[in-house]
Amino acid sequence: MKLRGDIKINGKLHPKGSEISGLKIYPFFLFHMLAFGVSGFVMAYSDEGPPTLFLYLFGGIAILSYIIFYLTFFGRDEVKWMFINSLLGLFGIYTEINWILSFFGKVVGDYPLTVHVIPFLFYILYTFLIRQALIDLTNSRENLARRKMVDQFYVIASTLLYTYIYFANR
Repeated sequence: MKLRGDIKINGKLHPKGSEISGLKIYPFFLFHMLAFGVSGFVMAYSDEGPPTLFLYLFGGIAILSYIIFYLTFFGRDEVKWMFINSLLGLFGIYTEINWILSFFGKVVGDYPLTVHVIPFLFYILYTFLIRQALIDLTNSRENLARRKMVDQFYVIASTLLYTYIYFANR
């Protein structure tokens, strides 16, 4: 993938426009984001979690860092696409977090709206990264016809998964 901005990786400067293998960055960031996302989720939904301000500081700094990373690697249009579709995907986010909470005998409504901001944002960022990895794993970034098929598959598979979880939890 072509970088949309300058970035230093392992002490080496990669200038804007240079090529970098997405397969090198996805494992690190998928694992890294999963660790921060799980810790944010646990803090937000545990019975004795930290104050909401701490949750916002902890998660907010990480989320801002990931957004800067996304802008550098994927560009402004892709990040804009992420936020547009995340607004459309609240059904999926709500459904899956509600499903995860059901394992602990809880539901989304047991918590104030302010607590959901950080876990929801991590979910948005993580699913964005999964889509980007799928695009690169299928070599669809520069092939518009293939990319359209991958995007359609992603939307259909996500919708089917969310719908299944939604009705299975009822």
